[in-house]
Amino acid sequence: MTKYLTLFILTIFLSKQLKAQDTLRLDTLQTLKEVVITYQADKRTPMTFQNIYSKDIKAKSTGQEPSFLLSETPSITNYSDGGNSQGYSYYRIRGIDQTRINTTFDGMPMNEPEDQGAYFSNYPDILNSVSKIQIQRGVGTTKNGVASYGGSVQLFSPNLADTTKTTFGLGYGSFNSMRVFGEYNSGIKNKKALYVRASQVYSDGYKYHSSNNSQSVFLSGGLFYDKFTWKLNFLAGNQQNDMAWIGVSDSLINIDRQTNGNHKQEKDRFFQMLTQLQNHWQINHSSSLQSSVYYTFLKGNYDFDLNNFLGMPSTNELYNYAVQSNFVGIFSNYTFSKKQFNLTSGIHGNIYNRQHTGSEKALGQLYQNTGYKNEMSFFTKADYTFKMLTFFADVQYRYVNFDYKGSVALQKLEWNFINPKAGLSVAVKPNYSLYYSLGYTGREPTRNDMFGGNDDLLADSLGNAVLFNTKPEYVLNHELGFRFKKSKLNFDVNLYYMDFKNEIVLDGKFGPNGLALTNNVEQSFRTGLELSVNYKVSKHFSLVNNSSFNYSRIKEQTETFSPILTPPIIINQEAVFSKNNFAIALSARYQHHSFIDFANEEKVNSYFLLNSRASYSIKGFQFSVFLNNITNAKYFNHGYVDFDGSKKYFVQAPTNFYASIQYSF
Repeated sequence: MTKYLTLFILTIFLSKQLKAQDTLRLDTLQTLKEVVITYQADKRTPMTFQNIYSKDIKAKSTGQEPSFLLSETPSITNYSDGGNSQGYSYYRIRGIDQTRINTTFDGMPMNEPEDQGAYFSNYPDILNSVSKIQIQRGVGTTKNGVASYGGSVQLFSPNLADTTKTTFGLGYGSFNSMRVFGEYNSGIKNKKALYVRASQVYSDGYKYHSSNNSQSVFLSGGLFYDKFTWKLNFLAGNQQNDMAWIGVSDSLINIDRQTNGNHKQEKDRFFQMLTQLQNHWQINHSSSLQSSVYYTFLKGNYDFDLNNFLGMPSTNELYNYAVQSNFVGIFSNYTFSKKQFNLTSGIHGNIYNRQHTGSEKALGQLYQNTGYKNEMSFFTKADYTFKMLTFFADVQYRYVNFDYKGSVALQKLEWNFINPKAGLSVAVKPNYSLYYSLGYTGREPTRNDMFGGNDDLLADSLGNAVLFNTKPEYVLNHELGFRFKKSKLNFDVNLYYMDFKNEIVLDGKFGPNGLALTNNVEQSFRTGLELSVNYKVSKHFSLVNNSSFNYSRIKEQTETFSPILTPPIIINQEAVFSKNNFAIALSARYQHHSFIDFANEEKVNSYFLLNSRASYSIKGFQFSVFLNNITNAKYFNHGYVDFDGSKKYFVQAPTNFYASIQYSF
């Protein structure tokens, strides 16, 4: 039903806009004053960051999960449940998992406050409506929502000032993968603008019974006046997956690499939507106020075969976990800029509730509980440039509380954080600079951390709540970097050192709700070097390298070991040739082995991937072909040691292709 409603909305909006187009007068003097996102870093900000712009996003977009695009930048690993690029996939920055990475859309938090994860699978084909991505590695600048503990990923909505264009696209590839979409941007006419996009994405998945069938719609409209800008975003996604979140033993992989650890009767269904109203008020030449109110709704459920999870034969017994959440928030930022001085102060608050219902097919409902989480934060950041020096300071106060209503009583939990950051950037010459920053931030545990992987809170023999971990974790982050930019060469290199206190790390295992389990460690650090180089060899040929080298250790009493899923070496190398309307690229990735257990005895092996893409444009048509894993490498990039000591892995796809055609007018 949702997909038909989505396509109906798209048809209505497109027809109205196309009919009205002749009556709208193009105001050539009016330029789009997009709502300013004050959490971005720029070339003088002493933070480690990388931008991915619309041109590259469009060139590489096939309807895949964003983690595949993010993994082409330094220090990011990714994997998918089903082995291919659609459906559930996950990424890590510097070995730090996704629940500790801040994700925003136009400054709006996308992480679910309880488990702190951001699920792009609920917004299929989201990259089709993203104009820019900024990745900040390390604590970065202050953001809205969960702590930027390992890093942040900021997504930005379509630029409504783009020229009027309508695009239709159709793609098909391996594993019966398919994407169909329609997109329209009106441009600015009579101080108004409208963008609309609808997509259908489907794939059988590489593994058996790991299909993904999903739809999404995105609407964005704006009003642009001399002092005021209004922008409304609406994004909704509906997806149905066959489950594949359980790893597969190497013995079964050797027999058939498409083996799925989950039983075919396990499925999930989720609908999620977000809406955001933004306002930018240019008070005067030096002052502005940016405000936004947002709302997110999530409803869905997934099945769980307990016997299969425990390694026993499946029966008719089938459990189901259902959730429904509401997330409402508001933020407002005041910015003052004059000459070499910039000051921004902001406030952010939100309220959240999520209902959890557990049931069994024959027994019916087993429990129901609700988690409540509220947050309030304030921040002030400033930078001052004196000749070639830029001084930066940023401090945030963040208050969070968590409450719970269920069969077991829980006293409300509260956390208070003061997160300071400071740095210095030196513009040695106009085309290169040095920077150093120091940041400290804290983060509360997730509901899953506190409940020990249980969806319903446990009680002891006296009826008291059993909590596994309520202590926050902290990190002190040092970043030292060098940036160089000329017409033919862009060169960024940085060193980092992250010193953790009470770090909450994955132990490699999964709980019965499908979420990864964690442990606290007394002392730990992560350090390394990251490199990003773009060299234009000639007018038509360029080389792009994104590499990272990591050395991380955890100390527990007398034992010292490496954290799991943190490869010491990652190298991405791409060669791109483009001339006139033709482009071809060849990319290679090497990822060193990484451990999957605290004992550092089991690991996922090193692997090498070779991918390519080519495109040709003519008279409004664009033809593209993608060929992945050209050498047919047999690899997996994620795994864990199960409770019975067995090794489980997530096999990724062999050689596969995707071809698409788009028409724009």
